Amino acid sequence: MRTYVLRFFLCLSSFAAAQSVSGPSQRVVTPPQTLVSQSNPDARPIPIADLFFSHRSLDPAWSPDGKQVAYTSNVTGRFNLWKMNSDGTSAVQLMQSEEGQDGAVWSPDGKWIVYIQDSGGNEIYDVHAVPSDGGEVINLTNTPDISESNPMFSPDGGRLAIDVKSKNSAVADVAVLDWHTHQIRKLTNEISHDHLWQVFAWSTDGKQIFANRVKESYTDSDVYSIDAATGVARNLTAHTGDLVQMGSSVSPDGKVLLSSNAKGGFQNVALLDSTSGKLDWVTDTQWEASAGHFSPDGRSFTYTVNEDGRTTLFWHDASRKTSEKLSFPEGLTTDTGTPNSFSPDGKQILVLHEDGQRPSDLWLYDVARQSARQLTHSALASLNPSAIPPSQLVHYKSFDGTMISAYVWMPFNLKRDGTNPVIVIPHGGPTGQTIDNFNSTPAAFASRGYICVSPNVRGSTGYGMVFQKANYKDLGGGDLQDEIYATKFLVDSGYGDSKKVGITGHSYGGYVTLLAVGKTPNVWAAAASEFGIVDWRSLMKHTDPRLQEYVKSLLGDPVADQKVYEQASPLTYLRNTKAPLLVLQGENDRRVPKEEAQQVVDTLTSVGKTVSVHFYPQEGHGYQKRENEIDALTRIVDWFDKYLKNAK
Repeated sequence: MRTYVLRFFLCLSSFAAAQSVSGPSQRVVTPPQTLVSQSNPDARPIPIADLFFSHRSLDPAWSPDGKQVAYTSNVTGRFNLWKMNSDGTSAVQLMQSEEGQDGAVWSPDGKWIVYIQDSGGNEIYDVHAVPSDGGEVINLTNTPDISESNPMFSPDGGRLAIDVKSKNSAVADVAVLDWHTHQIRKLTNEISHDHLWQVFAWSTDGKQIFANRVKESYTDSDVYSIDAATGVARNLTAHTGDLVQMGSSVSPDGKVLLSSNAKGGFQNVALLDSTSGKLDWVTDTQWEASAGHFSPDGRSFTYTVNEDGRTTLFWHDASRKTSEKLSFPEGLTTDTGTPNSFSPDGKQILVLHEDGQRPSDLWLYDVARQSARQLTHSALASLNPSAIPPSQLVHYKSFDGTMISAYVWMPFNLKRDGTNPVIVIPHGGPTGQTIDNFNSTPAAFASRGYICVSPNVRGSTGYGMVFQKANYKDLGGGDLQDEIYATKFLVDSGYGDSKKVGITGHSYGGYVTLLAVGKTPNVWAAAASEFGIVDWRSLMKHTDPRLQEYVKSLLGDPVADQKVYEQASPLTYLRNTKAPLLVLQGENDRRVPKEEAQQVVDTLTSVGKTVSVHFYPQEGHGYQKRENEIDALTRIVDWFDKYLKNAK
């Protein structure tokens, strides 16, 4: 395989000078008529199988000597564990399994690779270990009713810090797993019903574990240091009120690199002195800045800035207090690696990049040479970027004047005659965001003549805490109108047909789909929901306890706020549905159990509506097996071809 080398032109300056305070308030409305369908004589429908045979490479981890990288790849159609040389050569598959492996990390002596694995997508993980040269796998935990995740070796290799969560509990705690005896000792014992702990680092001497204690609503969190011997925990970011402060990395001298929204509810990057508690701010933006990793010597670190769903990676010199922007194409660019994206000698950084026309790939950035080399090559040759309709960032005002950002995928060669079908793709969450990544759904649809739009409606992350909380106890209110106003934007462009509007999404996007077709039935001509919630009350009886707490953070108490739950449930309106509805569901989904999908089918069948359902065995909240990914998207495309594009 040919090796590509990308030369970077880095802007070296103080961050304050390079990036003044900017943010969502500076967005301006995009005139709909400025949308243009580009001419492309070579345009053709992208084969759906090609979108998924273009594989993904995730969760890399450096070997202790910096000569190899372990990672997860689905090149075989399963997300299995691989390793390769750090120059991208000699890729070797370490695991061949129907189950997926995640979160690889090397033992300090380089002899073992530890990872997590669940069963059939049930998200109850065990910690496993495999010899780094291949061999017999050891299940280190083997607890079918307890999930252990996020393993991180102590510097001496004798212990692993892990997160532990009981199947029937909402909370997660920090524990230590003895490498030799496999005994687990809990360090924290969370007594609240709505908090979880997440390990992110060890101290250099192995005496302290650093972890975040996070409220399930993602509106409040703190950074702690925990004595690895006694479990005594010290809050390093104690505060009053709700404040999100999340650590990500620790320097050799004990400084904590963290993200905090103490600046007016907008997330920025800061350095925390773990002794004094003082914050030294690195960024000053109203976009979403996130902390990355320290270099091994602590002299530099990384961070990212998410600006309207597009992420830029920065390298920061801690002594000079200057930042360098790594120049990748627009899209998503982040550093990645467990426990560190920096190589052991600090000279190279593992980077993950993708955009609307290119699948995610691992890159290796050389700090001294200021250049990067592509390590993995995920896209099939048939997926030439020029053949994929590009994403376009637009802004429009909703019914009450709220500014909404959205990504639009405009097919090639369309006439501006108001006859083209439109598909709205609501994102998951709702505390999530439509990002400028390689998304198979709009790629498939836009290459077949459908205009696609995915809005960041109120309740989305990336636009500050006020916007994130704007749908509290109002799910299906203003946020649904934000989705509808996206269709108005495309109709006003002169391209979209208001009578040919469809909607499809998964998880919370599937919920929005079900709510939309029932509550606003005259807007939609066809719909497809993947593992979407139909009744918040029944979900609370069947979903994972952790998700129950998350739902409460959105809708309030199920008893005191019963009316809120009823008004936000698609089941309340579902019999009004006019659009033919396709329902897809994993049978092993613990977040949105299959009972939700069955309720949809039973309700619509009882009143003679057009509905079809398909269940995927041994799949959880999303599909991990390639054949199921292909089958699901094929069914959705065929459904919209039948009921939307070709409807009379």
